[in-house]
This record gives sequence, structure tokens and C-alpha cells, in this order.
Amino acid sequence: MFWYILKLLILLPLIGVMIWGSLKLAKKMQGQFGAPAGGSKAVRIVETTMLSPTLRLAVIEFHGREILVSTSRNGLTRLAEAPARPQTQEIVQ
Repeated sequence: MFWYILKLLILLPLIGVMIWGSLKLAKKMQGQFGAPAGGSKAVRIVETTMLSPTLRLAVIEFHGREILVSTSRNGLTRLAEAPARPQTQEIVQ
């Protein structure tokens, strides 16, 4: 019985720290996968915002247009469309 409680006291916080670390890593890496490695593509994801665990807003650039879409488990829904904004490159000093 003592060994069971000892294992529980050691493994339970360890599992909690692993869960916390994986959530932090997932948040840090969010949006980095699937990004083009370079060059120009016809479709580019400009920005994404999570509204809930199952709902996300995304701005997609396609042929000089920016399209606002909602993504959920049911698929994509186009919400709005506008001309693409000119891209500005930030100078890092």
C-alpha cells in the first residue's frame, strides 16, 4: 500500500507537468506547420484566431483578395471578402 501511494505522489505531478508542457508547446507551435518554406503560393494564410476549441477565424489571401473564413468541425464558411492589403516588410534592427 505504501508503494502505491508513493508512486501516485510521484507520477501524478509528473503527468500534470507533461500535460502542461505539451499544451504550452502546442500553443507555441500553432500556425507554424503547413506554412510554405519559401517562394510564392496561390493561397496564403494571413492570420488565424481561435474563438473556441472548435471554431477558428482565418484570413486567406487568394489571387489578390483576402477572404475571411470560419473553420469548424462542419467545414469552412466564407464570411467576407476584400481586396488584399499591400504587404509591408518589417525592418529588424
